[in-house]
Amino acid sequence: MVLKLFKAVWFISLCAVMLNLLYTYASLPEVVAFEEVSSGVVVARDGLFYGVLLAVAMVNVLSFIMKKFYSSGEDFNTWLHGLIISLNIFFIVSISFIGLYNSGERFDYNRLGPLIFGSLILIVIWAASWPSYQLWRRLTDKAIVGNK
Repeated sequence: MVLKLFKAVWFISLCAVMLNLLYTYASLPEVVAFEEVSSGVVVARDGLFYGVLLAVAMVNVLSFIMKKFYSSGEDFNTWLHGLIISLNIFFIVSISFIGLYNSGERFDYNRLGPLIFGSLILIVIWAASWPSYQLWRRLTDKAIVGNK
């Protein structure tokens, strides 16, 4: 049941990433800057769109690839879908930040720092949860076997 819920949330997050990418792409200038245009990195709008689209596609196809080649059970698939949801949240925040930075509006970018770092921390915590869960299962299984 939890896996079905995570699959639904994963699909919603994938739709949200794609809508956010399309909306941001429409509002970007022809040359997208990541720092000041005179001294920073610039990229064509189309190159950024297709690069992000490729990254999102590769991350989200990972769930199908892992299911096909590594069928370990419902626990791992639930964790993997949660990790992909976390990555989709990071993509949404990153794409929104790039669109906001290139919009030309005056904005205090320091207010977005906690949101960006929060999404990265979410990815790290979720990625570390699977090895921690496996270690906990091994330790508790040995303790239960030892008590019998």
